[in-house]
Amino acid sequence: MPASKILMITGDFTEDYETMVPFQTLLACGYTVDAVCPGKKAGDTVATAIHDFEGDQTYSEKRGHNFALNATFDSVRAEDYDALVIPGGRAPEYLRLNADVIKSVRHFFDAGKPVAAICHGAQLLAAAGVLKGRTCSAYPACRPEVELAGGIYADISISDAVSDGNLVTAPAWPAHPSWLRQFMAVLDAAALLETNAA
Repeated sequence: MPASKILMITGDFTEDYETMVPFQTLLACGYTVDAVCPGKKAGDTVATAIHDFEGDQTYSEKRGHNFALNATFDSVRAEDYDALVIPGGRAPEYLRLNADVIKSVRHFFDAGKPVAAICHGAQLLAAAGVLKGRTCSAYPACRPEVELAGGIYADISISDAVSDGNLVTAPAWPAHPSWLRQFMAVLDAAALLETNAA
């Protein structure tokens, strides 16, 4: 029943897999996905970073691809979208300083729309003040931010995801199968509710 219009907010040095895989998967499954970045327009690119787990105390980081944006941040309105996707990587660290990004994130929670965030995407959720009382997974180093924001950190396997109502989160890209499956289930449930209410 894909018909949902999804907004993806990303930025420079977003995690490569956490941006490109959900973007392409959701498109392949029939959803409309608009990928935007503040200060950039459709056709511009963001640099991606590949975060990998190679036996060190934290992830390694390498330069990834150039990911092409297909919509312009200044032209989109959160109200026109059914759901939100927040990839991880380095981007959430600086995107959380943008008042318009924070306002957009809050809209999806205020309206009860589906939201999927992965890895460092929780930094954006914490900054938006939307985690109080919510169960949220994230990259383990983001646990303090989740808990300081009033969230309940889900200490799950790196290949698992967790749903709390309309919020679907996961620790990192190895969780893509579970994270995307749960997110699409939430999307389809929301679309069914909307259809039945019409």
